[in-house]
Amino acid sequence: MAHPASPFLSVLILMLVAAVTAVAILVLSGWLLPMLKPNNPKEAKMRPYECGVPPIQTGARHKYSVKFYLTAMLFILFDVEAAFLLPWAVNFKAALWTFGAMLSFMATLLVGFIYAWGKGAFEWER
Repeated sequence: MAHPASPFLSVLILMLVAAVTAVAILVLSGWLLPMLKPNNPKEAKMRPYECGVPPIQTGARHKYSVKFYLTAMLFILFDVEAAFLLPWAVNFKAALWTFGAMLSFMATLLVGFIYAWGKGAFEWER
């Protein structure tokens, strides 16, 4: 008769392999890499690199326009819409009763989209 924990043996082995790999990466990066990398810090190497141009920000207190935050919130809104649409579309034929729920969800998103469009949220220059 098999031991009751035998179905979980593969999970235990996977966890042990993951733990050993994590410890090995930490030890090697803390011990081996300092011996291999050159120690010659120069001003150009210590400066932040932004696509080959001088850094735009002059400090940590740089203020961004509200347009960036608004664009990020709209992206999250419509990204969540796509995340809800995919599983529903895959399972649509098996559960036809969900069509009404998805119609109400899409109608709510359409109202939000029309509202954002009317407020000019999609225009960069005003």
